[in-house]
Order: sequence, then C-alpha cells, then structure tokens
Amino acid sequence: MNALALPIAFMLFIVLAEACWLHWQRHAEHDWRDTVFNLNSGHIVLWLFRGVEVALFGWIAAHASLNGFTRMPLALQWLTGILAWDFCFYWLHRLHHRYRLLWAVHVVHHQGEKFNLSLGVRNSWYSSLTSIPFFLLLAVLGMPVEMFVAISTLHYSIQLFNHNAVTPRLGWLEYLLVTPAHHRVHHGTHARYIDKNFGGSFIFWDKLFGTFERVHPDAPLSYGVTGMAASENPWRASNAPLLRYAGVKPSPPDGVAAGFAAPTWLVTSGGILLFFVVIAYVWLEGQWPVWWHQAALFLLLAAGTIALGGLSEGRRWGRISWPAICLLVPAVLAGAARHGLPGQWLTWLALSLPLAAHGLLTIIRTHRAPVSARPQHKEARPTTHG
Repeated sequence: MNALALPIAFMLFIVLAEACWLHWQRHAEHDWRDTVFNLNSGHIVLWLFRGVEVALFGWIAAHASLNGFTRMPLALQWLTGILAWDFCFYWLHRLHHRYRLLWAVHVVHHQGEKFNLSLGVRNSWYSSLTSIPFFLLLAVLGMPVEMFVAISTLHYSIQLFNHNAVTPRLGWLEYLLVTPAHHRVHHGTHARYIDKNFGGSFIFWDKLFGTFERVHPDAPLSYGVTGMAASENPWRASNAPLLRYAGVKPSPPDGVAAGFAAPTWLVTSGGILLFFVVIAYVWLEGQWPVWWHQAALFLLLAAGTIALGGLSEGRRWGRISWPAICLLVPAVLAGAARHGLPGQWLTWLALSLPLAAHGLLTIIRTHRAPVSARPQHKEARPTTHG
C-alpha cells in the first residue's frame, strides 16, 4: 500500500493544477466545493475495499488458478492481461448501468455536474466491492496478483486522464482509445448519449458491441443525474442510493439545515489538508508500531470526509465534528510518534499543526456566517439506468 502514496500525491497535484488552470486561465467559474467532494467522496473507505478486492484476487490466483497466463511468453502475458482487463471492465461498466443494485453504487460517479479531473476520482465507497465478480475470472485464468494490480493501476490512470477538461480531440487515437471526447459523451445527459461509450481504455469494445456514440452538434453536452439530489456528504452519497434500492426512503437533504455557512476557501483548504493526512496514512501502511493508532486514524479520516461534507452543507453537526476531528488527528499522530512511528517528528508536526489550526479557524469563521443556499440541480433527465 505504501507504494501507492506517491501516485496518490501526484493525482492530487494534477487534479488541483487543472482546477487552478480552469479557474484562472479560462476565467471559468469553478466549483471548488464540488472538487473537494470529488476528492473526498470515497478515498479512505474505497481504498479499504480495494484491499479486499486485491486480497480476494490473490487468494483465488493462489488456490484456484488454471495457470493459463504463466504458460505464455512474458510479453504476451502483459498484452493479454491489458486487453482482458479492459474487456472485463467494459462489461463491469455496462452492467453497472443496466442493473439497479449496481447502478445504486455507480450513480455517485455520474452525479458530478462538472467534467474535470476531479470527477475521475468521484466514486462510491463500494465501487471496489461491486468490481470483484468481474475480475475474478482473470485470477482463475492465472493472472498473477502483481500483474493485476499493475494493469488495473494503468487502466485507472488512463480513465483519470479521460476526465480532464483541457485535452482536445486526439486525432487517430480517437479510433483506438477512449479519449476525453468519447468519455464526455458517456457522462452526457442528452437522450442520445445515455448508456453509450462504456469502454475504459479501448473504444473498440463499444464499436464491437454497438454502444459507441460521438458528440452531435444538435445534442449539447451537459452532465449530472436528475431525480436524485446530490449531496456533499460522502456517507449520504454512497448510502442513500442503496437505501432507496432496499425500499428505504432517506430524508431529503434540505439545503442548509443550520444557521451556519462555511466559506468556500475554508471547505477547500480543509479538504486538501485532510487529503495530505490520507497520503501519509497510505505511506505508513504496515509500519504502525501499535495497531490501534492506525485503526483510530483510519476512523478519524473516514469521519473527517463526512464532517467536511456536513460543514460544506452548513449543518450544525458538521461545524462541531470537523474541528473535533482536526484536533484528534494530531493527538493520534503524536501518540503514534511516541511509540516509534517511522519518520521525523517535524513531519508529523507539519501535518498536525495546519489541521489543528484549521479546526480552530472553522469555529471562528462559521460562527455568524450568513446562510447561502446551494445551487439547485436539474429536474429531469431521460435515462434507462437501472
């Protein structure tokens, strides 16, 4: 897991770099709260379930493998693996749009109304769990777990790139690869674009199975999902669709429920600081001297994403819980450092003090702030999802 820390840090950098570019160079009105939600929507809990997915894949590969991959030359193993993984992803993606239970997980990704790199990391907590059945065949066929992790990381990196708002059409690559132009169609709300372009990295699966579509001048692109009010709370975003599927109607998010409103800069800076601590957590995987320090920090980080969402929505519990979590995280890191947590104490001080200061600043800056309602979402979307 600690090998993922640098790629995750790079992902955070490019997401924020694109957001800044869109805001300042294009003079576009950028929704920073949406960017923060996208970053915090699933990361710490989703990665826990990603570990479950990889562990189960490894167990099947070790105990129920037909060893088909190991009989090939190494280059052919990788070529076959790259194509086979993307083929499995095509059907994973297509069926997540077809069946209501799977759509209840995948819908979180489609609720984003801005098409940019941050949308590429907007996911349900349970995305990795519903991915498991679609990739186990690769384990049975003998794909080594190390190859599975490497290939899936490659494909997910390509998919992140395909959510960027900057890249124009890519010439001849449009005939082979899924590009941002193709993937904008997939997220489009126009009836012509519904359930199209399911491919992850290669567009020829869509052309082969009849689900390919290109942008049409008479069908303008807009994004999001209607009939489902988007929430800035990751717990609600990941669980409300599943509750609806189970026949439980969750209470509607009624705008700003308490008499508080957090400035956008406060929510944005809080989300970035929290993500830095998450990167440190990933870096330290397997190095914690006391297990309960790791468990405590994990729970605080998961709760922090929820508290930040409540703060963004102006809820009283968010204003109370976010500062508390900001002060508890440094306490956990300090306790772990005293028990031999790897790294220089200045590193943990550099992570802890800004977060603690942010918690205190939140109390000050949200005390008498005026309430401002969040933008209303579109009311109708023709859809065949679920």
